[in-house]
Amino acid sequence: MTWNIWWRFGPDWKARQPGIRATLERQRPDVLALQEVWGEDGSTQADELAEALGMHAVFASPSFPPPGPEGGELGIAVLSRWPVLGWEAPVMPARHRAWDPVALTVRVDHPVGPLPIVAACLDHGVPYTDDRIAQAAFIAGLATDPRFDGPCPVLLMGDLNAAVDSPVLRPVRDVLIDAWSAGGGAADAVTLPSTHPQAPLSAGPQLIDQRIDHIFFRAGREDQDIGIDRVRLAGDPIDGLHPSDHRAVVADFRWRG
Repeated sequence: MTWNIWWRFGPDWKARQPGIRATLERQRPDVLALQEVWGEDGSTQADELAEALGMHAVFASPSFPPPGPEGGELGIAVLSRWPVLGWEAPVMPARHRAWDPVALTVRVDHPVGPLPIVAACLDHGVPYTDDRIAQAAFIAGLATDPRFDGPCPVLLMGDLNAAVDSPVLRPVRDVLIDAWSAGGGAADAVTLPSTHPQAPLSAGPQLIDQRIDHIFFRAGREDQDIGIDRVRLAGDPIDGLHPSDHRAVVADFRWRG
């Protein structure tokens, strides 16, 4: 599962937290990539959610977009039901930004062997599409690193801030498989809807009313047979309140070999 949980943005971020937790409790993902995750005073939203859900968490910052005036960190995270074997936070290319945004690579202790996960949030600035394409190529390179070959598929998850057929994601599409399409997901699915009360309409048609949150994958071995049993969106309003301005993407994987 991957989900942009909207940091501390919106009119009342504290009121949204129970909805985020309830959504995760309902979905119960084995592995979860989160974007726009807050951190402050040695604690992070990822750690709090992991404790509540009985999971393990890794958090890294900075990420996109820059935090609001309230301060604190804004990062990305991976949560797993299995222990974390190791992780790195490589810096992505970002020539037009004054900070160094990171991606996150995590290996978790899946029962059949290490499960590699690459998590990222790419630049949302359409005028900086050179950086967006460079970042897509960067994370595609991470996901295809031979050191991640093994008994489990390699997962790339995150808010990639581009539709699946966008030129921005061509470096990813060229080497990885879109789980949503492979699982028979609706072609017109949207993860950043204009119907949200605080939808960032200024982001424009490349992002608004598009599926910009993704799970991609590749086989860990040449003879590995991977299937997607089901895909779905999550993050409906709870008690009339949207947990985030994004919808989450969930995919059920199975594989042999």
